[in-house]
Amino acid sequence: MTALLPAWFDPGDERAARAVWSRLTEPVDRQAARLVAAEGAAGALRVFLSGHAPADDSARWHARLASFDPGRDQAALARVGGRIVVPGDEEWPEPLDALGPGRPLCLWVRGPRRLDQVSRRAVALVGARACTEYGEQVTRELAVGCADRGITVVSGAAFGIDASAHAGALGVGGPTAAVLASGVDRPYPRGNVPLIERIVAEGVLVSEVPPGSSPTRNRFVTRNRLIAALAGATVVVEAGWRSGATITAGAAADLGRSVGAVPGPVTSPASVGCHRLLREGVTCVTSPAEVAELVDPLDAAAGQQLELPARPYDDLSPTDLRVYDALPLGKGAPLPSIAAVAGLDTPAVLASLGRLDLLGLAARNGDAWRRSPPGAA
Repeated sequence: MTALLPAWFDPGDERAARAVWSRLTEPVDRQAARLVAAEGAAGALRVFLSGHAPADDSARWHARLASFDPGRDQAALARVGGRIVVPGDEEWPEPLDALGPGRPLCLWVRGPRRLDQVSRRAVALVGARACTEYGEQVTRELAVGCADRGITVVSGAAFGIDASAHAGALGVGGPTAAVLASGVDRPYPRGNVPLIERIVAEGVLVSEVPPGSSPTRNRFVTRNRLIAALAGATVVVEAGWRSGATITAGAAADLGRSVGAVPGPVTSPASVGCHRLLREGVTCVTSPAEVAELVDPLDAAAGQQLELPARPYDDLSPTDLRVYDALPLGKGAPLPSIAAVAGLDTPAVLASLGRLDLLGLAARNGDAWRRSPPGAA
């Protein structure tokens, strides 16, 4: 049976074998994943090439074997300065292991950022291609705020929300990762080539399909699980009722990851999917601080971003606050009038006014009292 094995087959090269399986199979081929898990990538190839794999699976894989040239894939990857990352490598992003049998057999990667590092603290910002100006603005603000906090922005490099997410992170020198449904040597969509090339220069570009692969409908669907798995949380900014972004949100929820959605105008078709997710119980997201809380719920610093400046009357007792509220802003009022408005007896109001005077919150002019001018406290 060994005579059937092609000359390029190296039974000891697991890395090369995983690259071969990436070419012979489509993403999320569970039969191939089970065979690789049982035999190892090279061992599974030996079983298949020797004719011992189940007939139904072999027929599917043999369809691509006739024109297969492993040297061609390596040359194409070398031309664009890419690399292969496989499970067990230092750069392998461990969050992808949560996919179980759906974990990629290998990743084809371009860019200076390391996948293991960018996936440690990351958020997927996803949404509609046909987004609104509101969606673009919110996405950029969220991406900039995340980048400032050292959170990687993960998305799919598509038009609309994806492009705004990557551009926002890159604009402040933050980390970003783009997951393609095509080969890393075939940037798609073509209209985003300048953005994708910038991601290659400053971030990281990743795909589970080999060089030269075209983006197909099925590959767009399956790549969404990678976007969700790479990030600790997924936030949908704008989405229609059925969209790839809501599929990504569902994949994140299935993995036990945090999911958020940005509310939009109730009249906007671009926010219908977000509003559906919010009704289903995902977290409402309106700021980068809230995104950071999704990524790391234990990060107390994230919540502090929402604190408002302290006001002079914040620490007043209930009685003193009632008297403060009863004081006029302009011309002063006599003590009986203030007591009537506050609903307190005169001795209590007089004692309270003394405390407010010491705090710089009340001013006396003869028999009349008023609030102190702004800035006097």
